Amino acid sequence: MDSITQAVLGATIQGALLGRWQGRKALLYGAMLATLPDLDVVIDYGDAVADMTYHRGFSHSLFVLSGLALLLTWLTRRLRHNPGYSSQRLFLTLWLVLITHPLLDAFTSYGTQLFWPFMPIPTAWSSIFIIDPVYSVPLIVAVVAGLLFGLHGKTPRAPVIALALSTLYLGTTLVGKSMAEQRVQTQLAEQGIQAEALFSTPTPFNSLLWRVIVVDGEQYHEALVGWFDDAPPQLASMPRGTALAAALADSPMHARLQWFTDDMLRYDRIDDRLIVTDIRLGMTGFHPFRFDFAHWQDGAWQLQTPVERWPVERGDMARLKQLGQRIWQPDTPIPLASWAAELSRPPLASGSVQ
Repeated sequence: MDSITQAVLGATIQGALLGRWQGRKALLYGAMLATLPDLDVVIDYGDAVADMTYHRGFSHSLFVLSGLALLLTWLTRRLRHNPGYSSQRLFLTLWLVLITHPLLDAFTSYGTQLFWPFMPIPTAWSSIFIIDPVYSVPLIVAVVAGLLFGLHGKTPRAPVIALALSTLYLGTTLVGKSMAEQRVQTQLAEQGIQAEALFSTPTPFNSLLWRVIVVDGEQYHEALVGWFDDAPPQLASMPRGTALAAALADSPMHARLQWFTDDMLRYDRIDDRLIVTDIRLGMTGFHPFRFDFAHWQDGAWQLQTPVERWPVERGDMARLKQLGQRIWQPDTPIPLASWAAELSRPPLASGSVQ
């Protein structure tokens, strides 16, 4: 999730559990500790794929963070002998502030290595967009209220209510995800399509309209599914360009990207470049993680070392408005195939580059 949400989540947890003793300082301590796992972004691994796939690694491990909570509890007790609360309560607070960061990240589509140093496919429950105001606002309100009016009572009420509301909302996103997948699976069965993989994720800034991706051999299908839809989902088909993947057989970074994304990748030849796109993230036709893996030279593909990010065009507000309209008016046409076709064009073909 975004850094502000992670900070206010940590602040709210510490305010609820230690606010009685620490007062407003609990909010500051919790916010600072909750952002600690994301400090791994300052590490430069020298390769764009490595930078992406090592993020949310060791610093997001439940094992590492549990050990860190133990260490911080011991250090705090050494520095402050009689704070008024037990070591068990302190450890529980620090542990929850730390581990809720990667757990919340795991609800997004990116992929979080919760069990590092073990190497299962990174966890991506993908039920919430990386920025979702409905989740964040109750936490922000609780933190602001705590800063303005203080934290009173044995268990400060505002942080507890905020945590209950945000957690309840998070649960509803899992229900929405299940609804979207079930509707698409019904449509696949009717069309006789055997999906190799299926990935669903909410569209930007909401959990009412879902984007479902279906991998089907050399192509993939996408559908939008909303809570207010009456008609069955319409599948738009796009080429994956998987034949190009053979040129990357000797690339360890390509193998790592396949592992990290569970092979939800698309391949495009753009002029003399071989571009690989993580189609899970962003929105159809606008995917922030695209990589320049190879260039065509002397009749063959030559691997790029290091792999670099491919320039990504800025998001289109008009399309975002279309998606917003699609939530409430399910008959709003959304040209997913046309948007996806833009991935095979040079980055300056349809707008400025960021």
